[in-house]
Amino acid sequence: MEIKRLYVGKRLSEVAIHNNTVYLAGQIAEDTAQDIVGQTGEVLGHVDRLLAEAGSDKTCILSCQIYIADMAHFAGMNAVWDDWVASGHTPPRATVEAKLADPACLVEIVVVAAQR
Repeated sequence: MEIKRLYVGKRLSEVAIHNNTVYLAGQIAEDTAQDIVGQTGEVLGHVDRLLAEAGSDKTCILSCQIYIADMAHFAGMNAVWDDWVASGHTPPRATVEAKLADPACLVEIVVVAAQR
């Protein structure tokens, strides 16, 4: 059994790949001074980059979990998501209000995808 990991740290790896499936760690914005629109855009950029490095892309997403700090941000997050998601390839998705580890983070996104 081979498991490939990318960006391995002491606490977590950003990516794990096993049996042609890509698992991303929860992605958050680095610039937490941004509003929900800015943070969501940055996070989805991280998702795009990591999926590309793992031999995948957003059309191959199998599932997505989105955690937002306040449901009042739901519409703003969805506006960015709707512009980003590939038409005809919308994945199964859950969105949950959650207290995130860093109070400055407004959104965290976890993705599982197939490799191309």
